[in-house]
Amino acid sequence: MTFNDHIETQEEIELRHQDTLCTNESKLIHPWWYNLKYTLVGIIFGIVFVKAEIISWFRIQEMFQLTSFFMYGVIGTAVVVGAISVFIVKKLGLKSIYGETITFEDKEFNKGQIYGALIFGMGWAITGACPGPLFAQAGSGYSVVIVTILSAITGTWIYGKFRDKLPH
Repeated sequence: MTFNDHIETQEEIELRHQDTLCTNESKLIHPWWYNLKYTLVGIIFGIVFVKAEIISWFRIQEMFQLTSFFMYGVIGTAVVVGAISVFIVKKLGLKSIYGETITFEDKEFNKGQIYGALIFGMGWAITGACPGPLFAQAGSGYSVVIVTILSAITGTWIYGKFRDKLPH
């Protein structure tokens, strides 16, 4: 059986829905080069992060030391833009570029989110990087960030391995 032949159970689909607010159950299959446009967008996104100093560890430290509003302004702007975007998608009933319905489902709050947020925040404060800028930092020549990238990948793997035993 190949990767594409995997048939998902209803339990797997429901588990995936718990992990995200918006899910895409599309079964569209594209050639490998089709996703290169996302690589281009990622590169542009990384350049913007570098130019805006969002990847700078000192900006992150300023935020956690409460000595600068800069990062709070960036994050706040992103939250507002995201909220407006979701509102517009819901209000106008917009569809994906392939005509698929975009749906948002409510998620239940659970105490595991508090633990995860604390772990995430501590890692962010210690390393001066959250997952978004990690690759922009690596691309900017900060080779020490490879330790953080490997740690993030390891943490994600550990979470996936023990997910069913964790408090959700």
